[in-house]
Amino acid sequence: MIWLSWRQFRAQAYAALAILAVIGIALTITGPHLNSLYDSSGIPACQANNDCGTVVSGFFNELKGIDAILYFVGLGVLYVGPGLIGVFWGAPLVTRELEAGTFRMTWNQSVTRTRWIAVKLGLVGLASMAAAGLLSLMMSWWAGPIDQANALNSTRNGSSSLVRLTPLLFGASGITPVGYAAFAFALGVTAGVLIRRTLPAMAVTLAIFAAVQVLMPNVVRPHLIAPLTSITALNPAGIDQISIFNNNHMTVGAAVNIPGAWILSNADIDAAGHPFTGPPPKACLTPTGNACNASIGRLHLRQVVTYQPASRYWPLQWYETAIFLAAALLLAGFCVWWIRRRRLS
Repeated sequence: MIWLSWRQFRAQAYAALAILAVIGIALTITGPHLNSLYDSSGIPACQANNDCGTVVSGFFNELKGIDAILYFVGLGVLYVGPGLIGVFWGAPLVTRELEAGTFRMTWNQSVTRTRWIAVKLGLVGLASMAAAGLLSLMMSWWAGPIDQANALNSTRNGSSSLVRLTPLLFGASGITPVGYAAFAFALGVTAGVLIRRTLPAMAVTLAIFAAVQVLMPNVVRPHLIAPLTSITALNPAGIDQISIFNNNHMTVGAAVNIPGAWILSNADIDAAGHPFTGPPPKACLTPTGNACNASIGRLHLRQVVTYQPASRYWPLQWYETAIFLAAALLLAGFCVWWIRRRRLS
């Protein structure tokens, strides 16, 4: 049964190996140059000299051409790859056998339903996880200098938009791609088992997986571990965004200095603890120089920041991966039960 399953899957396996080989060769060729650029940029010593902003900006200015292309292509493949595994490996796995009727021939060779579905799920499922894990490992090694530079590249929200804890990078780094691949594959198989038509099953798999990819970083992930809250006096020198509406409603935005953190919210409150909405000081209605910032400072506002610190990257990775692996196991168990109990002819 293992040999038969491999024969049916070998074309997809060879295609995946070819893609991984091409990406691996490209990363191996360009990796030494990227590391050399990082070492010569001064970033390793910038924290001691307190000039990381300038040094990091210079490093990113040098990242052009093939390095930038490989970085974003790698991110794209890590995000799209698990979904494609679910669509093209998972959904057709059982459905094509049901549509062609070939499952009957296998079962007539003294192969039980349980063994038939278990071998298929195990072989292709493990291949899916291995492919995603290998790609993530290669990209993590290659992009290490970029990730370290991003952790020092602060913006008004406290960190670079490409810090690995932020939604843009988190799902395409570490071990989460392994969990995504396992879940997408099991989801595709489940859709195929229930719908029993390949194209509709592929469409449903893609739609559900895309929805999960949106809901997880925006709804679930921020609360896997209770976020931290920082309340500090608003620094007028850090104010970089002032919005005034109808001369009586005002919002103030100020920079946050929490390197590597994922900032979930950044707001200001007044002395009574209420969200600050105005009215704006007179100096801000006709701002001149720093008079507006100084007048805001006299309001004694406090800055409330909710965030996930950089130290929680791996705990969040393990929690999220465990969630998707558990979901994959549940879906796989359902598929085994369905195949064993339902009439398929």
